[in-house]
Amino acid sequence: MYYFAAHALKIILRLFGRLSVYEKQNVPTSGGYVIACTHTGWVDILWLGVSVLPTKIHYMAKKELFQTRFLKWLMEGLHAFPVDRENPGPSTIKIPRRLLSEGKVVGIFPSGTRTSEEVPLKRGAVTIAGHANVPIIPVAYSGPNNFKDLLTRVKPKIIYGKPIYLSTDLTKKEGMEVMLAELNQELRLLQQKLQSK
Repeated sequence: MYYFAAHALKIILRLFGRLSVYEKQNVPTSGGYVIACTHTGWVDILWLGVSVLPTKIHYMAKKELFQTRFLKWLMEGLHAFPVDRENPGPSTIKIPRRLLSEGKVVGIFPSGTRTSEEVPLKRGAVTIAGHANVPIIPVAYSGPNNFKDLLTRVKPKIIYGKPIYLSTDLTKKEGMEVMLAELNQELRLLQQKLQSK
């Protein structure tokens, strides 16, 4: 179902404009990793998934998207897993750590909300990557954020940054603080790069 939906979306989205992808060579070709992407609307989720095909992304999704039978079936078919953002429990770390240990890719939007403003990053991506001992791949997106933007054919662009690894020279807590700062800085730099393209 994942590949069917992804390729169908790719065809549909291309009707509104061709995606430009930059520096994809930064994406690892094997092993698990966390993709941490900027988040300004629902369209960026779709383009991000399309841009890494045939790699599958296992998205963290708010639990409200799993409350009806159909949405639960759809989310699970798209390899998403629920997270209680108000009261995160052990599964918030357990599920993505298991996926990463199996060499899979976990997608997280560290701003935690759809916004065009610069907001402090939530710690989930760094916490998960640090405990799973995998890199974070920072990704920035610019382009359509909603259906109206799609109709005006706003050009979609995605850029991949270099992997960010947990430092082995620091304690895990210190290393994750550094990792968070590096992720924050890299996402800002990637967004600036996109503006010049």
